[in-house]
Amino acid sequence: DLESHLQRCQQLPVTVLTDHQDLNNTELKTILNSRAPQQYRIRAKLRTYKPQKLYQSIKLHCSKCNSLQEVPDGDDFDFILQGSAVTAPNPELHNTSWYDSVTWTAQDQNQRKVTIHFVKHDEMLQQPEDTLLMIEGGTLKEVSKLTERFKCVIPVRSTEDDLELLDLSAPFLLQGNIKYYGCKQCSSPKPIKGLSSIAAEQQPSWEPTEIAQVLGIELLQYVFIMKFTLVDGTGALNAYLFDY
Repeated sequence: DLESHLQRCQQLPVTVLTDHQDLNNTELKTILNSRAPQQYRIRAKLRTYKPQKLYQSIKLHCSKCNSLQEVPDGDDFDFILQGSAVTAPNPELHNTSWYDSVTWTAQDQNQRKVTIHFVKHDEMLQQPEDTLLMIEGGTLKEVSKLTERFKCVIPVRSTEDDLELLDLSAPFLLQGNIKYYGCKQCSSPKPIKGLSSIAAEQQPSWEPTEIAQVLGIELLQYVFIMKFTLVDGTGALNAYLFDY
């Protein structure tokens, strides 16, 4: 794997880290005193790399404001779900023209109310593998179970007159084991009923980019980023790896 490969590179006295066989080697000191962009071939030793753990290299990137942020862990999501469950589902928002609703009482200490809204297509429910649903009051375990069977899951909560997304610290959409996040700074959440326009399409695909667009969400993308410090005796150069 990459981590063990990097460790081996650190143990070697000199490592060729770039190709460009047609170019002569250039000292790092010369590169540091040159204007970018230019192409060089170097011989250097890998002194350090960050992060040390490979999973920490995965970040969330907003292409609009160019911000990078850590991927929230499951505990953060669970905490937000627990907070939203305090607000009971509003029965007046159930069973509309574009979704059917089912409510039950969880057998826990707080008699928690859970509601699932199944989005319809042509006034009919789709097969589970094609269905988008919205859930109110669910736990992380319940949400995860739903993602195993249904195509898309959107956690929501009730207001007086509409359903709304949770705090954007939580994923606004889950597909299988992938969680989709929105940029807090660049998103302007729109009413949930915007999803009805996708449901009305001839063959709703429920693509994350389309869902994000109708909900006013600036979609964050998962990126892989690492920092390498290279040395050759004449200077030290920081090199960054960034890819979607």
